[in-house]
Amino acid sequence: MSLLVAKFGGTSLATSERVINVASRLVAYHEQGWDVVAVVSAMGKSTDDLLRLAKSVNQRPPARELDMLLATGEQVSMSILAMAIEALGVGAVSMTGAQVGIVTTNIHNKAKISEIKAERVFRALEQHKIVIVAGFQGVTREGDITTLGRGGSDTTAVALAAGLDAEVCEIYTDVDGVYTADPRLVPRARKLDEISYDEMLELAASGAGVLQMRSVEFARNHGVVIHCRSAFTNSTGTLVKEANTMEQAIVSGIAFDQSEAKVTLRNVPDHVGLAAEIFGNIAKAHINIDMIVQNISEHGYTDISFTSPINELERLRPVLDEAIKRLGVREYLVDESIAKVSLVGAGMKTNPGVAAKMFKVLAKNGVNIGMISTSAIRVSVVIEGEKTELAAQSLHTAFGLDSSDVFQETQLSGEELAAKAAKGR
Repeated sequence: MSLLVAKFGGTSLATSERVINVASRLVAYHEQGWDVVAVVSAMGKSTDDLLRLAKSVNQRPPARELDMLLATGEQVSMSILAMAIEALGVGAVSMTGAQVGIVTTNIHNKAKISEIKAERVFRALEQHKIVIVAGFQGVTREGDITTLGRGGSDTTAVALAAGLDAEVCEIYTDVDGVYTADPRLVPRARKLDEISYDEMLELAASGAGVLQMRSVEFARNHGVVIHCRSAFTNSTGTLVKEANTMEQAIVSGIAFDQSEAKVTLRNVPDHVGLAAEIFGNIAKAHINIDMIVQNISEHGYTDISFTSPINELERLRPVLDEAIKRLGVREYLVDESIAKVSLVGAGMKTNPGVAAKMFKVLAKNGVNIGMISTSAIRVSVVIEGEKTELAAQSLHTAFGLDSSDVFQETQLSGEELAAKAAKGR
């Protein structure tokens, strides 16, 4: 019997009506003969609500206790979904990350999966039950609950699909696949039938929110095919898989990210090893950074700029304060009003001039470039945040990605969801 892993995001589970819709879909798969494992995120905006609750009593909550709190969001989802499945006449069992045997590193709020001991899942499947797993969480070898970071349920699903040798890993979201750009900002974006791991990895790393970057990396490393599709329709979505051997499109998609800040270290002494020490200390604090630019040294000093997630600035500032105090850096400036816009496409490897065309289009539309970063299949620039929409739409058109149709976001009623779920059965 074939095994299916299906992950449902918070939007898919935001109300009891939507929970019943998900339950009906899973029961339909079960009745078709699939072994079914579902991975769930917290309902709606529960994680944000829990974060606000934590900060209402402690502006800097201890990382361990924050993981203990945030993990409860997914536990609500898993149990309520199991109840809904049971009400439809099919056996179901919910499990936390610890009960499944998802063993992680001990870095709270950003743990990585080290091992999956899935014996309990296999036993439940042998009893013909649908298994519901709380995403986003695991447990250390010492027994502490950990979380995997924003979007971590995607990684849970892909890791389980790899560990259970699933035929496919379906990721259900509020859009019906991977688009050439976020259709809510670029209405003429096109849905892609399939995309390579490498292209999806670059899009995810550049701000495309449809899949978590680590989940795509995990899928690529373990050969897991991801089917990204809508939780509200039965339409075919986008397959994320090994690259097709045929010629690739020059540009497959455009991503943008307004969640990062630009940090500039002013008057950094131009000494051998100083940059290594600064960024080494940032790495020790488990803070992610992206684009890095160092200016030409003048009079023994230089400026270094880099981008980092805004939500990590609180932990970054003490590291930079130490650089001022101990390493002789004059000051640092933080600009939170930026955006990163990226072109991604495997065809860039064999088609020169993509970056030049990108810069020309942005200049024509009055968009100034602050930083530039490239890889074999990506060109990224930092621009003013207020010009994100203009930049994304003009680039989308210039590189021939526009669809003849205009995207319309679907918000279905409970009755419509139930009808679609019944039709799927």
